[in-house]
This record gives sequence, C-alpha cells and structure tokens, in this order.
Amino acid sequence: MQFKEAVSKRILELCDKYNCSPNRLAEMSTIPPTTLRSMLANNVDNPSSYNIYKICKFFKIEIKDFFDVDYFKLKNIDDE
Repeated sequence: MQFKEAVSKRILELCDKYNCSPNRLAEMSTIPPTTLRSMLANNVDNPSSYNIYKICKFFKIEIKDFFDVDYFKLKNIDDE
C-alpha cells in the first residue's frame, strides 16, 4: 500500500468511527473540501502534516494515534 492510500484509508476509518462525513470533516477542520477530496482520491502524493494535524485536532486524537495502525508500518508501505 502506498503512503497516500494509507492516509486516505485512515481518514475514512476515522470518519466512520466518529460518524462524520468527509464533507463535515473538511468544514470543521478548515481543510478545503477540494484538498480533502484529493487526499481521499489518492491524488496527493505527500499529504500535508498540517492537514493531518487538523484532522487529528478535529477528532480529538493524538497525531501518533493517527499513524498507530498496522498499515503504516514501514514493512507495509510501498515506496512507489
């Protein structure tokens, strides 16, 4: 799995867990909707750490918790 795919998967998992639509996440986290849609569509090769911070802040989770899932382990991330 590519890093950008892992980010997208994690955002969707958090939206599901907290019963939040991606549109609401964009609105409440102040991430432009087009940016979030691009992230979810795997069109952003290097997702901004600041956008990930904003997502974590909205969901009231630590940044380390965002990445604390198996598919973010180095052995599971493809370089290409």
